[in-house]
Amino acid sequence: MDATAPRHHGPVAIRLVRPRDARPLQTELLTNRSWLQRWEATSPDGPVSLDMRLGIRRLLQQYRDGASVPFVVEYDGEVAGQLNVWGIARGSLSSATIGYWVSERFAGRGITPTAVALATDLCFQELRIHRMEICIRPENRASLRVVEKLGFRYEGLRRRYIHIDGDWRDHFAFALLAEDVPRGVLARWVEGAVPPGSAAVPLADRRAAGLEPST
Repeated sequence: MDATAPRHHGPVAIRLVRPRDARPLQTELLTNRSWLQRWEATSPDGPVSLDMRLGIRRLLQQYRDGASVPFVVEYDGEVAGQLNVWGIARGSLSSATIGYWVSERFAGRGITPTAVALATDLCFQELRIHRMEICIRPENRASLRVVEKLGFRYEGLRRRYIHIDGDWRDHFAFALLAEDVPRGVLARWVEGAVPPGSAAVPLADRRAAGLEPST
């Protein structure tokens, strides 16, 4: 796979992470602890290192192995966050999962949905992946707005699915198939053609996740 060429839409770009991104990414992570920590993956085995040099080496090895595509997200040429396409499965499954973060100082500029759309289109059109998934904590309203804007389809509640901020957390699962967006995720969103209600979470699952009182 080759994802080295940057992808752009307006001031937003995604490109493959580079070793020299370690310093700006580490700066953003450290200065955004209160903003990011409650959504960050942790490990039941102990603390996870914030050493970005080591982290980037691991990400690029996974990229060479075909298991992930790690992107830096830029806004007007400035590092704004990260997006990782991970868990890439080929063959009869042909799927992958997207995870991301963006610094608080860039919030509210449409960066995350644009970056997710760019990455999803790359995966569908160039990497020939069939299904893209995003799993989101029920409390993460900003990320839920991303899948609503882009029309990812709600697929269910995953109980205690990923270890986040020190414990196993429930997640809502959303997905798109390549045939859902023949002209691309970004084009469908920009043109205002996203089907309404695709990402709506049923009341029963909202109650099971603790977002609504049980009757």
